[in-house]
Amino acid sequence: MNRRSFLNAVTTSVIATRCGFDGVVTNAWAEDVWPAHGITLVVPFPPGGQADFAARPVAEALRGILGVAVTIENRPGAGGAIGNAFVARAVPDGYKLLMTLSSLAVLPEAQKLFGMTPQYTVDQLIPIARVLADPAVLSVHKAQPHKTVQDFIADAKARPGKITYASSGFYGTTHVPMEMLSHAAGIKLTHVAYRGAGPAMNDVIAGQIDALAAAPATAKPQELAGNIRTLASFGAERVEAFPNVPTFREIGFPDVEYYIWAGLFAPLGTPKSIVDRLRVAMGQVMVDPNVTRIFASVGSPPAYLDSPDFAKFIETDSDRLIKAVHAIGKVGEKLE
Repeated sequence: MNRRSFLNAVTTSVIATRCGFDGVVTNAWAEDVWPAHGITLVVPFPPGGQADFAARPVAEALRGILGVAVTIENRPGAGGAIGNAFVARAVPDGYKLLMTLSSLAVLPEAQKLFGMTPQYTVDQLIPIARVLADPAVLSVHKAQPHKTVQDFIADAKARPGKITYASSGFYGTTHVPMEMLSHAAGIKLTHVAYRGAGPAMNDVIAGQIDALAAAPATAKPQELAGNIRTLASFGAERVEAFPNVPTFREIGFPDVEYYIWAGLFAPLGTPKSIVDRLRVAMGQVMVDPNVTRIFASVGSPPAYLDSPDFAKFIETDSDRLIKAVHAIGKVGEKLE
């Protein structure tokens, strides 16, 4: 045995002895050098929606901070449930992360409505940081006659089921707010589900669908381009990017309130040392001028919360949304 082989063998033996030969060796070493290679940031929707919009500048900033590639992987399907479940079941080693939306808690509950076993549970994921938290906005294709949300509601009452709206999938972040509106206003709309907000918006722009609820970051560029007209906001207060657009609360629907937040998660079981490093890194990301500029440019200002506060926020928001899901009941297809 040469000197290098001998030293390697001795080093391995010492580490193994200290760690008990029980598999902790590899984990302890991996924690120590994390990140030793590139990280995958899973987005459970196609490009073009709020989660994807949040993920891209965050991934670029993390690359600079952590010194490894952070690659976006879009895994759409079932309103986001497929991508969420993929990360929830991933090896908790810090190399598979998730940028997901407020539908995180809604989707398992919706699957229960259909008698299904949820593909994942919220407690299988560790909240690292909230990135964005915007109220949804209701927009219509530019050729639609509706100038106000009152026009929209009146037309829907006069023509039940004739107005179509697109969503990112059943019980997703752009489906639930429209169902909340339909129930509150006593109107019937026709829902057309897509695999994400990006494809949904594309068909609204093309005039194939009449309306949709979207995040301000998705709607604002299309509003500026003259492709859509935004009628109302689902927030408690007016959206900074749409100062002349009233809220549903102002119009007389105080319970029609919905926020599309985006946040970073890691699988349950991820070592605390890695979680802590991610938390520190995200604190840096969310004050990075390049990141804040990108978010602010489309009227979606950063809404950073660190892990403990984010966890409390999720609990409160999820309780409210789960109640909304039960009020909506079974609609459309099974989430599978």
